Amino acid sequence: MPRREPPGAAGPLPEDDFFLPDLCAPRAVFFAVLLAELLVLVHHLADSVPRPFDWQGLGPASLFVQWCVLLSSALLCGLRPLLVRFGLPLVTVAALAVVATVTAASSGLARLAYPPTLEAVQAPGWILRNVLVAVLLAGIVLRYFYLQQQLVRQQRAGLQARLASLRSRIHPHFLFNTLNSIASLIGARPAAAERAVEDLADLLRASLREDEQETTVAEELALCERYLAIETLRLGDRLAVEWAVDDAARAVRLPSMLLQPLLENAVNHGIARLPEGGCIRVVIEARDGELRLSLVNPVPGEGGAGAGSGEHLALDNIRQRLAALYPERHRFRAARAGDSYAVAVRLPLH
Repeated sequence: MPRREPPGAAGPLPEDDFFLPDLCAPRAVFFAVLLAELLVLVHHLADSVPRPFDWQGLGPASLFVQWCVLLSSALLCGLRPLLVRFGLPLVTVAALAVVATVTAASSGLARLAYPPTLEAVQAPGWILRNVLVAVLLAGIVLRYFYLQQQLVRQQRAGLQARLASLRSRIHPHFLFNTLNSIASLIGARPAAAERAVEDLADLLRASLREDEQETTVAEELALCERYLAIETLRLGDRLAVEWAVDDAARAVRLPSMLLQPLLENAVNHGIARLPEGGCIRVVIEARDGELRLSLVNPVPGEGGAGAGSGEHLALDNIRQRLAALYPERHRFRAARAGDSYAVAVRLPLH
Protein backbone atom coordinates (compact mmCIF):
# COMPACT_ATOMS: atom_id res chain seq x y z
CA MET A 1 0.00 0.00 0.00
CA PRO A 2 1.56 3.35 -0.98
CA ARG A 3 2.37 5.71 1.85
CA ARG A 4 0.20 8.82 1.95
CA GLU A 5 2.11 12.02 2.42
CA PRO A 6 1.09 14.18 5.39
CA PRO A 7 -0.56 17.53 4.73
CA GLY A 8 1.93 20.04 3.46
CA ALA A 9 4.44 17.48 2.25
CA ALA A 10 6.10 17.84 -1.08
CA GLY A 11 4.76 14.55 -2.41
CA PRO A 12 1.87 14.25 -4.84
CA LEU A 13 -1.61 14.69 -3.45
CA PRO A 14 -4.25 11.93 -3.84
CA GLU A 15 -6.96 12.83 -6.33
CA ASP A 16 -9.73 12.68 -3.75
CA ASP A 17 -7.67 14.72 -1.23
CA PHE A 18 -6.59 17.50 -3.60
CA PHE A 19 -7.40 20.78 -1.88
CA LEU A 20 -7.99 22.76 -5.07
CA PRO A 21 -11.65 22.15 -6.05
CA ASP A 22 -13.06 21.86 -9.55
CA LEU A 23 -13.39 25.54 -10.45
CA CYS A 24 -15.31 24.69 -13.62
CA ALA A 25 -18.27 23.35 -11.66
CA PRO A 26 -21.41 25.52 -11.95
CA ARG A 27 -21.55 26.08 -8.20
CA ALA A 28 -17.91 27.20 -8.08
CA VAL A 29 -18.39 29.58 -11.05
CA PHE A 30 -21.50 31.08 -9.46
CA PHE A 31 -19.77 31.82 -6.17
CA ALA A 32 -16.69 33.16 -7.94
CA VAL A 33 -18.80 35.66 -9.91
CA LEU A 34 -20.83 36.60 -6.82
CA LEU A 35 -17.82 37.15 -4.55
CA ALA A 36 -15.95 39.09 -7.24
CA GLU A 37 -18.89 41.44 -7.74
CA LEU A 38 -19.27 41.93 -3.99
CA LEU A 39 -15.58 42.78 -3.78
CA VAL A 40 -15.91 45.42 -6.49
CA LEU A 41 -19.03 46.85 -4.87
CA VAL A 42 -17.38 47.11 -1.45
CA HIS A 43 -14.33 48.80 -2.99
CA HIS A 44 -16.46 51.39 -4.77
CA LEU A 45 -18.57 52.04 -1.67
CA ALA A 46 -15.44 52.65 0.41
CA ASP A 47 -13.82 54.77 -2.31
CA SER A 48 -16.90 56.96 -2.84
CA VAL A 49 -16.88 58.48 0.66
CA PRO A 50 -17.29 61.45 0.88
CA ARG A 51 -17.72 61.73 -2.89
CA PRO A 52 -20.84 60.57 -4.77
CA PHE A 53 -20.96 56.92 -5.77
CA ASP A 54 -19.14 56.33 -9.08
CA TRP A 55 -21.76 54.46 -11.11
CA GLN A 56 -19.85 54.97 -14.36
CA GLY A 57 -16.69 53.40 -12.93
CA LEU A 58 -18.56 50.42 -11.45
CA GLY A 59 -19.20 48.81 -14.85
CA PRO A 60 -15.60 48.78 -16.18
CA ALA A 61 -14.26 47.75 -12.77
CA SER A 62 -16.73 44.84 -12.57
CA LEU A 63 -15.83 43.74 -16.09
CA PHE A 64 -12.12 43.85 -15.30
CA VAL A 65 -12.38 41.91 -12.03
CA GLN A 66 -14.79 39.34 -13.44
CA TRP A 67 -12.48 38.80 -16.40
CA CYS A 68 -9.49 38.20 -14.12
CA VAL A 69 -11.43 35.88 -11.80
CA LEU A 70 -13.07 33.77 -14.52
CA LEU A 71 -9.94 33.51 -16.66
CA SER A 72 -7.84 32.49 -13.64
CA SER A 73 -10.49 29.93 -12.63
CA ALA A 74 -10.62 28.51 -16.15
CA LEU A 75 -6.84 28.15 -16.33
CA LEU A 76 -6.63 26.51 -12.91
CA CYS A 77 -9.45 24.19 -13.87
CA GLY A 78 -7.59 23.15 -17.01
CA LEU A 79 -4.33 22.72 -15.10
CA ARG A 80 -5.92 20.76 -12.24
CA PRO A 81 -5.15 17.27 -13.68
CA LEU A 82 -1.51 18.35 -13.96
CA LEU A 83 -1.31 20.11 -10.58
CA VAL A 84 -2.69 17.09 -8.72
CA ARG A 85 0.60 15.29 -9.40
CA PHE A 86 2.61 17.77 -7.33
CA GLY A 87 2.87 18.59 -3.67
CA LEU A 88 1.11 21.36 -1.80
CA PRO A 89 3.89 24.01 -2.00
CA LEU A 90 4.33 23.67 -5.77
CA VAL A 91 0.57 23.72 -6.34
CA THR A 92 0.22 26.88 -4.26
CA VAL A 93 3.05 28.66 -6.06
CA ALA A 94 1.69 27.61 -9.46
CA ALA A 95 -1.82 28.82 -8.61
CA LEU A 96 -0.57 32.19 -7.38
CA ALA A 97 1.63 32.51 -10.49
CA VAL A 98 -1.39 31.91 -12.73
CA VAL A 99 -3.40 34.57 -10.89
CA ALA A 100 -0.53 37.08 -11.01
CA THR A 101 0.09 36.49 -14.73
CA VAL A 102 -3.58 36.82 -15.64
CA THR A 103 -3.92 40.01 -13.58
CA ALA A 104 -0.79 41.62 -15.04
CA ALA A 105 -1.73 40.77 -18.62
CA SER A 106 -5.33 41.90 -18.11
CA SER A 107 -4.17 45.17 -16.55
CA GLY A 108 -1.98 45.89 -19.58
CA LEU A 109 -4.82 45.10 -21.98
CA ALA A 110 -7.18 47.27 -19.95
CA ARG A 111 -4.94 50.30 -20.47
CA LEU A 112 -5.06 49.68 -24.23
CA ALA A 113 -8.82 49.12 -24.27
CA TYR A 114 -9.74 52.13 -22.09
CA PRO A 115 -7.05 54.77 -22.71
CA PRO A 116 -9.27 57.77 -21.80
CA THR A 117 -10.28 56.22 -18.48
CA LEU A 118 -6.81 55.06 -17.44
CA GLU A 119 -4.62 57.69 -19.08
CA ALA A 120 -3.98 59.40 -15.75
CA VAL A 121 -2.93 56.13 -14.11
CA GLN A 122 0.75 55.35 -13.88
CA ALA A 123 1.09 52.01 -15.69
CA PRO A 124 3.82 50.24 -13.63
CA GLY A 125 2.44 51.22 -10.24
CA TRP A 126 -1.20 50.45 -11.16
CA ILE A 127 -0.35 47.05 -12.64
CA LEU A 128 1.81 46.15 -9.64
CA ARG A 129 -0.96 47.17 -7.24
CA ASN A 130 -3.47 45.01 -9.10
CA VAL A 131 -1.12 42.02 -9.04
CA LEU A 132 -0.42 42.37 -5.32
CA VAL A 133 -4.12 42.66 -4.47
CA ALA A 134 -4.96 39.66 -6.68
CA VAL A 135 -2.19 37.50 -5.19
CA LEU A 136 -3.21 38.45 -1.64
CA LEU A 137 -6.86 37.58 -2.23
CA ALA A 138 -5.93 34.39 -4.09
CA GLY A 139 -3.74 33.34 -1.15
CA ILE A 140 -6.67 33.83 1.23
CA VAL A 141 -8.94 31.77 -1.04
CA LEU A 142 -6.34 28.98 -1.38
CA ARG A 143 -5.95 28.90 2.39
CA TYR A 144 -9.71 28.54 2.72
CA PHE A 145 -9.71 25.67 0.22
CA TYR A 146 -6.93 23.95 2.14
CA LEU A 147 -8.64 24.28 5.52
CA GLN A 148 -11.92 23.09 4.03
CA GLN A 149 -10.17 20.04 2.55
CA GLN A 150 -8.56 19.26 5.92
CA LEU A 151 -11.95 19.49 7.62
CA VAL A 152 -13.46 17.09 5.09
CA ARG A 153 -10.54 14.68 5.60
CA GLN A 154 -11.02 14.76 9.38
CA GLN A 155 -14.75 14.18 9.03
CA ARG A 156 -14.10 11.28 6.66
CA ALA A 157 -11.61 9.70 9.06
CA GLY A 158 -14.03 10.10 11.96
CA LEU A 159 -16.82 8.55 9.92
CA GLN A 160 -14.67 5.56 8.95
CA ALA A 161 -13.68 5.01 12.58
CA ARG A 162 -17.29 5.25 13.68
CA LEU A 163 -18.44 2.80 11.02
CA ALA A 164 -15.66 0.38 11.94
CA SER A 165 -16.71 0.57 15.58
CA LEU A 166 -20.36 -0.04 14.74
CA ARG A 167 -19.49 -2.86 12.39
CA SER A 168 -17.25 -4.54 14.98
CA ARG A 169 -20.23 -4.85 17.31
CA ILE A 170 -22.11 -6.98 14.79
CA HIS A 171 -19.74 -9.93 14.61
CA PRO A 172 -19.52 -10.95 18.32
CA HIS A 173 -23.29 -10.64 18.68
CA PHE A 174 -23.91 -12.67 15.54
CA LEU A 175 -21.25 -15.25 16.36
CA PHE A 176 -22.59 -15.76 19.89
CA ASN A 177 -26.13 -16.45 18.68
CA THR A 178 -24.99 -18.75 15.88
CA LEU A 179 -22.72 -20.80 18.15
CA ASN A 180 -25.61 -21.22 20.57
CA SER A 181 -27.67 -22.61 17.70
CA ILE A 182 -24.93 -25.10 16.79
CA ALA A 183 -24.38 -26.10 20.43
CA SER A 184 -28.03 -27.07 20.75
CA LEU A 185 -27.56 -29.59 17.89
CA ILE A 186 -24.34 -31.31 18.96
CA GLY A 187 -25.90 -33.83 21.32
CA ALA A 188 -29.05 -34.76 19.42
CA ARG A 189 -28.02 -34.23 15.78
CA PRO A 190 -24.23 -34.32 15.38
CA ALA A 191 -24.35 -34.62 11.58
CA ALA A 192 -26.56 -31.56 11.36
CA ALA A 193 -24.23 -29.72 13.74
CA GLU A 194 -21.29 -30.55 11.49
CA ARG A 195 -23.10 -29.16 8.46
CA ALA A 196 -23.97 -26.08 10.50
CA VAL A 197 -20.30 -25.54 11.33
CA GLU A 198 -19.47 -25.66 7.62
CA ASP A 199 -22.24 -23.15 6.90
CA LEU A 200 -20.95 -20.96 9.70
CA ALA A 201 -17.44 -21.03 8.23
CA ASP A 202 -18.78 -19.87 4.86
CA LEU A 203 -20.94 -17.28 6.58
CA LEU A 204 -18.10 -15.82 8.62
CA ARG A 205 -15.84 -15.77 5.59
CA ALA A 206 -18.40 -13.55 3.86
CA SER A 207 -19.39 -11.41 6.84
CA LEU A 208 -15.89 -10.70 8.18
CA ARG A 209 -14.61 -9.03 5.02
CA GLU A 210 -13.76 -5.71 6.60
CA ASP A 211 -12.37 -4.33 3.34
CA GLU A 212 -15.83 -4.27 1.78
CA GLN A 213 -18.12 -1.66 3.29
CA GLU A 214 -20.71 -2.24 0.57
CA THR A 215 -22.24 -5.25 -1.07
CA THR A 216 -25.12 -6.00 -3.42
CA VAL A 217 -28.60 -7.09 -2.50
CA ALA A 218 -27.95 -10.48 -4.15
CA GLU A 219 -24.83 -11.04 -2.02
CA GLU A 220 -26.66 -9.96 1.13
CA LEU A 221 -29.45 -12.42 0.33
CA ALA A 222 -26.91 -15.23 -0.05
CA LEU A 223 -25.55 -14.31 3.38
CA CYS A 224 -29.06 -14.46 4.83
CA GLU A 225 -29.70 -17.88 3.27
CA ARG A 226 -26.61 -19.30 5.01
CA TYR A 227 -27.79 -17.86 8.31
CA LEU A 228 -31.32 -19.23 7.86
CA ALA A 229 -29.92 -22.68 7.05
CA ILE A 230 -28.28 -22.72 10.49
CA GLU A 231 -31.36 -21.42 12.30
CA THR A 232 -33.62 -23.90 10.51
CA LEU A 233 -31.64 -26.74 12.08
CA ARG A 234 -32.51 -25.33 15.49
CA LEU A 235 -36.09 -24.19 14.90
CA GLY A 236 -37.20 -26.63 12.21
CA ASP A 237 -40.67 -26.00 10.79
CA ARG A 238 -41.26 -23.22 13.26
CA LEU A 239 -39.21 -20.90 11.04
CA ALA A 240 -40.54 -19.82 7.65
CA VAL A 241 -39.46 -16.92 5.45
CA GLU A 242 -41.44 -15.41 2.60
CA TRP A 243 -39.32 -13.47 0.11
CA ALA A 244 -40.57 -10.81 -2.28
CA VAL A 245 -37.47 -9.47 -4.02
CA ASP A 246 -37.62 -7.26 -7.10
CA ASP A 247 -35.24 -8.54 -9.78
CA ALA A 248 -34.14 -4.98 -10.50
CA ALA A 249 -33.05 -4.59 -6.87
CA ARG A 250 -30.66 -7.55 -6.80
CA ALA A 251 -27.79 -5.58 -8.34
CA VAL A 252 -28.32 -2.51 -6.14
CA ARG A 253 -25.53 -1.77 -3.69
CA LEU A 254 -26.18 -1.33 0.01
CA PRO A 255 -24.15 -1.35 3.25
CA SER A 256 -22.86 -4.81 4.08
CA MET A 257 -24.39 -6.69 6.99
CA LEU A 258 -27.62 -4.68 6.84
CA LEU A 259 -30.33 -7.25 6.12
CA GLN A 260 -28.80 -10.18 8.01
CA PRO A 261 -28.86 -8.46 11.45
CA LEU A 262 -32.49 -7.46 10.85
CA LEU A 263 -33.33 -11.04 9.96
CA GLU A 264 -31.42 -12.32 12.99
CA ASN A 265 -33.30 -9.87 15.17
CA ALA A 266 -36.63 -11.13 13.83
CA VAL A 267 -35.67 -14.76 14.48
CA ASN A 268 -34.30 -14.34 18.01
CA HIS A 269 -36.81 -11.81 19.34
CA GLY A 270 -39.83 -13.01 17.41
CA ILE A 271 -39.93 -16.52 15.96
CA ALA A 272 -37.80 -18.21 18.64
CA ARG A 273 -40.07 -16.87 21.40
CA LEU A 274 -43.24 -18.25 19.84
CA PRO A 275 -44.03 -21.93 20.59
CA GLU A 276 -45.71 -22.29 17.22
CA GLY A 277 -43.11 -20.22 15.36
CA GLY A 278 -44.11 -18.00 12.49
CA CYS A 279 -43.30 -16.56 9.11
CA ILE A 280 -41.01 -13.60 8.37
CA ARG A 281 -41.94 -11.59 5.29
CA VAL A 282 -39.15 -9.73 3.53
CA VAL A 283 -39.85 -7.27 0.70
CA ILE A 284 -37.05 -5.63 -1.28
CA GLU A 285 -37.68 -3.36 -4.26
CA ALA A 286 -36.07 -0.55 -6.19
CA ARG A 287 -38.59 2.17 -6.95
CA ASP A 288 -38.69 5.96 -7.34
CA GLY A 289 -34.93 6.29 -6.95
CA GLU A 290 -34.89 4.40 -3.67
CA LEU A 291 -34.03 0.96 -2.40
CA ARG A 292 -36.96 -0.05 -0.22
CA LEU A 293 -36.57 -2.85 2.28
CA SER A 294 -39.23 -4.02 4.72
CA LEU A 295 -39.32 -6.91 7.17
CA VAL A 296 -42.33 -8.03 9.20
CA ASN A 297 -42.29 -10.81 11.80
CA PRO A 298 -44.70 -12.04 14.49
CA VAL A 299 -43.87 -11.30 18.13
CA PRO A 300 -45.09 -12.67 21.45
CA GLY A 301 -48.23 -11.18 22.89
CA GLU A 302 -46.57 -9.94 26.08
CA GLY A 303 -43.24 -8.12 26.28
CA GLY A 304 -43.22 -7.41 22.56
CA ALA A 305 -40.31 -7.27 20.21
CA GLY A 306 -38.60 -4.52 22.10
CA ALA A 307 -38.29 -6.34 25.41
CA GLY A 308 -34.72 -7.51 24.95
CA SER A 309 -31.69 -5.27 25.13
CA GLY A 310 -30.10 -7.25 22.31
CA GLU A 311 -32.83 -6.12 20.00
CA HIS A 312 -32.29 -2.49 20.91
CA LEU A 313 -28.55 -2.95 20.27
CA ALA A 314 -29.13 -4.43 16.81
CA LEU A 315 -31.65 -1.81 15.70
CA ASP A 316 -29.72 1.12 17.21
CA ASN A 317 -26.57 -0.14 15.54
CA ILE A 318 -28.21 -0.19 12.12
CA ARG A 319 -29.85 3.18 12.73
CA GLN A 320 -26.49 4.76 13.57
CA ARG A 321 -24.76 3.18 10.57
CA LEU A 322 -27.39 4.51 8.19
CA ALA A 323 -27.28 7.95 9.79
CA ALA A 324 -23.51 8.04 9.25
CA LEU A 325 -23.60 6.72 5.69
CA TYR A 326 -26.71 8.55 4.43
CA PRO A 327 -27.24 11.70 6.50
CA GLU A 328 -30.64 13.22 5.72
CA ARG A 329 -31.00 10.79 2.79
CA HIS A 330 -32.47 7.69 4.37
CA ARG A 331 -35.46 6.52 6.35
CA PHE A 332 -35.45 3.89 9.07
CA ARG A 333 -38.56 2.94 11.02
CA ALA A 334 -39.06 0.07 13.46
CA ALA A 335 -42.29 -0.32 15.43
CA ARG A 336 -44.71 -2.87 16.74
CA ALA A 337 -48.11 -3.16 15.10
CA GLY A 338 -50.38 -5.53 16.99
CA ASP A 339 -48.84 -9.00 17.06
CA SER A 340 -46.23 -8.09 14.46
CA TYR A 341 -43.04 -6.08 14.39
CA ALA A 342 -42.18 -4.14 11.24
CA VAL A 343 -38.92 -2.61 10.09
CA ALA A 344 -38.78 -0.36 7.02
CA VAL A 345 -35.61 1.02 5.42
CA ARG A 346 -35.30 3.37 2.47
CA LEU A 347 -31.94 4.21 0.93
CA PRO A 348 -31.04 6.33 -2.10
CA LEU A 349 -30.01 4.38 -5.16
CA HIS A 350 -26.34 4.89 -6.08
